[in-house]
Amino acid sequence: LQTRFIYWLSFPFPEASLYQAAQSTARYPLLYRIRGHVYQFILYKLILPASAHIFVQSEQMKRDLQLEGVAGEKMTAVPMGVDLKSIEYPNSGVLPEKPEDEKWMVYLGTLGKNRRIDFLVRVLAQVLEYDSKVTLCLVGAGDAEDDEAFIVREAEALNVSSNVLMTGFLPIERAWGYVKQADVCLSPFFPTPILNSTSPTKLIEYMALAKPVVANDHPEQRLVIHESAGGVCVAYDETVFANAVIELLNAPDKAKQMGKDGFRYVAENRSYSVIADRVDRTYRQICSV
Repeated sequence: LQTRFIYWLSFPFPEASLYQAAQSTARYPLLYRIRGHVYQFILYKLILPASAHIFVQSEQMKRDLQLEGVAGEKMTAVPMGVDLKSIEYPNSGVLPEKPEDEKWMVYLGTLGKNRRIDFLVRVLAQVLEYDSKVTLCLVGAGDAEDDEAFIVREAEALNVSSNVLMTGFLPIERAWGYVKQADVCLSPFFPTPILNSTSPTKLIEYMALAKPVVANDHPEQRLVIHESAGGVCVAYDETVFANAVIELLNAPDKAKQMGKDGFRYVAENRSYSVIADRVDRTYRQICSV
């Protein structure tokens, strides 16, 4: 009995095991290396070729799988989106108090060490050379006990502690409130091979709340920024990143227009309702064959 099936791949699990083994971040590198190769064989030689269709995380993941021999016509990219009804633009979120003379750079997400958020502290130090009234708001919490302390130590070392606000974990409605108060939102994505095919959620959330974004060059972020004009995409470099932030802080009208363009893009392309309709059409096409 032959049963047709659809496979949904959200993360490059074989490559993640091999990467951890190569970087010596795995507890048992040899085991991870063996597991990665076994995963590759099972996934790329057995499961995906036999599937009727494959949903993948991004256009980059689709390209990566084509290099593994998977036919492009049997794959559909389903990137991250947002529920616009939950965000309820432009009135969502409980707004935190923000001094009138301050400008806020806001990062929303985990503060785990693997995210390298100390990068943003060093960006802040450079921005403060141009404007001393800028605050870096880190909205989120670490994954381990020392994650946030690591950021605090970096801020102390650079003498910028008074310009760093760390909220800790917040309910999403309160977290969105900080985004709504932002002058510029930040989406740094530490460049590693296994994360190139991911689809960052925070970028879409920022744009859904009509905020301009400074993001670093990453396949999905590059695509979204290019298609939406909702921000700027720059190299993963502290000085380049800081200069992009300064440019937007000094051009509020331009930043506001980026926010509007970003919201329009999300409403047309990345709301859950739009994505769900796209998935539904694909399922109907598959089932009609």
